[in-house]
Amino acid sequence: MRKINVAVLGASGWMGRVHTMAYQSFPHFFGTDGGTARVAALVERNPDAAAGLQALSPEARIYQDWREAVADPAIDLIDICLPDNLHYDVAKAALLSGKHVFCEKPLAETAAEARELADLARDKGLVTRVGHAFPRNPVHDLARDIIRSGEIGEITLFKGCQHVDMFGDPAAPFMWRADGKLAPTGIVGDTGSHVFSFMAFLVGRVSAVMADNIIVTPRRPVVEGASLGQGDGSVTAYADVTNPDATNMLCRFENGASGIVDFSRVATGRKFRQAYEIYGTKGSIAYDYDETNRLRFYSGADPAGRCGYREIDVGPEHSAYRAFLPLANFALGYNEMKIIEAAEVIRSVATGTPMWPTFDDGYHISQIVDACMRSSALKRWVEIDLA
Repeated sequence: MRKINVAVLGASGWMGRVHTMAYQSFPHFFGTDGGTARVAALVERNPDAAAGLQALSPEARIYQDWREAVADPAIDLIDICLPDNLHYDVAKAALLSGKHVFCEKPLAETAAEARELADLARDKGLVTRVGHAFPRNPVHDLARDIIRSGEIGEITLFKGCQHVDMFGDPAAPFMWRADGKLAPTGIVGDTGSHVFSFMAFLVGRVSAVMADNIIVTPRRPVVEGASLGQGDGSVTAYADVTNPDATNMLCRFENGASGIVDFSRVATGRKFRQAYEIYGTKGSIAYDYDETNRLRFYSGADPAGRCGYREIDVGPEHSAYRAFLPLANFALGYNEMKIIEAAEVIRSVATGTPMWPTFDDGYHISQIVDACMRSSALKRWVEIDLA
């Protein structure tokens, strides 16, 4: 059993706390044969928040600057849960220091930066991972198995969406996610990249994009301490929203399929809406996060008068589900997906075996983000270089 020393950067934020919990808990479900993790360092600028982190991870060193963690010779893996604009600089510094890297999405601000990071990791023989956790729900492994087995034939159309309403109210406070300097691609890199990960995982590479990015609420109140719409209610100023709130997109895939995609952070009443439908020449599949471990499957081979969607509840016959639950339809949630992800990351580092999505995979998803931003700005189709 190899123990991997991990530094979690941005440790007091939502993702930082989720990642830390995942490293600490995954051996309870997946064992230690593939390696185990020690949360050896946490990076947190706020001293008050750092004190609370220390109590929960007493073995961890607390750093205020991410550079200290990158320079720490005891650290094997740098886990980046920082604002989008820091991903490239931190990941590059970590790779140059010989550290393996797990970076939350989006991997970088541009595809060119993502390509540089992927090439650097390959040159140095380091393991990388991008935090696209949703496809690690075992229901999507089932979907991919159905597609790869040819049960629904050649893919003709992908329809996907993801919507939240954290900015649905025009009075919802401004936060870093709406700042084009801290999050240059806005909802495209934040939520769109989740849909793009499903596209890459299930259908294949995207070859062209036509997108319309929209800023729905141009100005928002600045509220002291606001985080994901929370704050003390005291408006101190107003700030301009400088990245997209919503996107409508058409795309074409390398394999000839087409796609219709939409995503937003202003879908009033949609606390979390994620769904896809994939149509083929012999059948189709459909997924909705509201039934998180259920896949709907249609086969055109069924007898006339018997055709229709059947519901398949993923259960303990799938190893990643069985690790948590012995019975089907008990539903794995987001935190379980992150635990699966953490177990895979540690196994990859311990064995030197890359697992999807690596920085190479993240590069193509970054290409889609880039194309989406360019297409909206140019108001035309944009081709993606797949060479």
